[in-house]
Amino acid sequence: MPSIAPSGPERKIVVGVDTHKHLHVAVALDDVGARVGDRTVAADSAGYLELEAWARSLGWITAIGIEGTGSYGAGLAGHLRRRGHRIVEVNRGDRRGRRSNGKSDTLDAEAAARAVLAGTATAIPKSAEGASEMLRQIKIARDTA
Repeated sequence: MPSIAPSGPERKIVVGVDTHKHLHVAVALDDVGARVGDRTVAADSAGYLELEAWARSLGWITAIGIEGTGSYGAGLAGHLRRRGHRIVEVNRGDRRGRRSNGKSDTLDAEAAARAVLAGTATAIPKSAEGASEMLRQIKIARDTA
């Protein structure tokens, strides 16, 4: 009897996100690496909610790998962390490998999800909260004054 992969809330998924200033591109993979879907959302709070709702509709989210958690992905990472998701920081891919395989935001997002699924990306991003973040903000204000 053939086995059928679960769909919807029963399926476990990993999401990879390629972040940019105005748009974020996400790709979802199931727990065996099959591509489940992709989505492009605005890089704002409405887009963050849309991305999370989309991912939840595909299955149970085990982890979300985000490129650029210290820059363009900081807002998304903070939003998803506050909502209880496991966030993994993913380094940008090797330029040489990206050039030979083609470059697209969807491929970068898929590579981020695969890095989390394979266990090669395991870094937990900084929370950007607390005393050190307050000092950083004061230093930025002072330096730019």
